[in-house]
Amino acid sequence: MSSIEASVWNEWYPVAVVEDVPRNTRQQTRLLDVDIEFSRDDSGAFSARRLDHGTPCRAITRFHTCWVSLGNPDDSFFAISEFEEADRRVLGLGSVQIHASGLRVVENFLDMAHFPYVHGGILGEVPHTDVRPYRVVVDRDHDEILAEDCRFYQPMAGAAATEGIDAHYVYRVARPFVSILYKTSVADAARRDVICLFVQPVSEDICVGHFLIACVDKEHTDIELRLFQQTIVGQDLMILTNHLPRTLPLATDFEVPTRADAMSAAYRRWLRDKNIHYGTYRVN
Repeated sequence: MSSIEASVWNEWYPVAVVEDVPRNTRQQTRLLDVDIEFSRDDSGAFSARRLDHGTPCRAITRFHTCWVSLGNPDDSFFAISEFEEADRRVLGLGSVQIHASGLRVVENFLDMAHFPYVHGGILGEVPHTDVRPYRVVVDRDHDEILAEDCRFYQPMAGAAATEGIDAHYVYRVARPFVSILYKTSVADAARRDVICLFVQPVSEDICVGHFLIACVDKEHTDIELRLFQQTIVGQDLMILTNHLPRTLPLATDFEVPTRADAMSAAYRRWLRDKNIHYGTYRVN
């Protein structure tokens, strides 16, 4: 048994988007400091094993993604109903190694305040810099947290955008390393695109972010949709890879939040309540 706390060890983690795992090929990666190998067979069934002693890992495919657990995970899985809607396009947007804790990467995904400064001309612009008040909800039945009624002016809210809009957001943290964004669809204002960040913690301060979308955009190619998201991620990388410490501080007197950081503060409280230590900043 690993010395990593059970709440982290006994969880499901993404290791690849389905289309990035050709059938009958073996790939290697690292998860929670453990080297593993994974593959899909002729039928598309996904499997994985540890490389240190060859033990099979629990493996499953959900949300167009291959998931692995090194421990004994709960058989239940969080739901994303939009992935079941027949008219949506489900697409992997890219998997990126990031030199930061997976928890840092999730928190960055939840942050609207940086939009005008890091994603200027796309997800925000000066002088539209204020983060308007929004509501943080703790869903105790599903052990999740949500930020609702989020609104932010965006010059180019998606690949289909031809003008700026007031984008409406709902952020959802379903697991410590899983965040889901429900965002106004540029292609159909009555619906929301779903953008997922599934994080693979390679080690305490290195991770792989797997990005996926379930959208209603019928006009743009896969390449165009991926390029838009990869532009955003590339801009975030400059911030994340230079952030110190690389792990996420949970102490209430470290990196004191402002009103605009209500969701980040709720996320850190939620992690503290779950006694999460892996990937956090701890003073020895």
